[in-house]
Amino acid sequence: MSENQKKIWITGASSGIGKAVAKKFANEGWKVAVSARRKELLDELANHNNISSFPLDVTNQFQINNVFKDVLNAFGDIDICLFSSGTYEPKDEQNIDPDKIKNVINVNFLGVIDCVKVVEDYFKNKKSGHISIVSSIAGYRGLPNSSGYGPSKAALTNFSESIYFDFKKFGVRVSVVSPGFIKTPLTDKNEFPMPFLKTPEYAADKIYNGLVKGNAFEIHFPKGLTYTLKFLRILPYRLYLFLVDKLVKR
Repeated sequence: MSENQKKIWITGASSGIGKAVAKKFANEGWKVAVSARRKELLDELANHNNISSFPLDVTNQFQINNVFKDVLNAFGDIDICLFSSGTYEPKDEQNIDPDKIKNVINVNFLGVIDCVKVVEDYFKNKKSGHISIVSSIAGYRGLPNSSGYGPSKAALTNFSESIYFDFKKFGVRVSVVSPGFIKTPLTDKNEFPMPFLKTPEYAADKIYNGLVKGNAFEIHFPKGLTYTLKFLRILPYRLYLFLVDKLVKR
């Protein structure tokens, strides 16, 4: 491993967007640490010379601490952390199920907070680096059948906005990724037509360019969908709820 080789740690890397991003960075010459619960899938990824496997359950803070130490011991340094762990069960969200909503919040939101906390001192002491959090356009406004996933992503986006100011004082960049519909094992569970559906490789290209070549706080795509939803986000409740209700009934 070259001393000048850039390094990234990616959680939620066993499938979907996280997996595609790991491959993209590795193919671009980065040294990539991948984490997720499913060790066998991580080991497959680690067949790439630039990818190393570090299994992790983000709901276990003790594990997060140990895994980050292992990553630093193996890599010596980290330039970017991309936290993209997530879960989604659309059928479970058609009704309010407190236990299942709590599980979604634990993985999608609290797990990310614990990850950020673990790397906080490292980046602040280093006075450089980049923390990026994968949220979703589902966090822009409340959507039907999204009683857990949407709120968890809305909380992630708000959290990212909040910590942006504190980390900036230390020269550390914070960004948030807001993907639209990407064909992954999670979106495969949806039973409705998904507009502007894109591949994980498309998402990986957008994320790589946003993290490495851009400097925007939010990396969002595809623009045809995200700008439409950003417009809906500024509408007054009465008009927004009316329009969404009409769309759902189609």
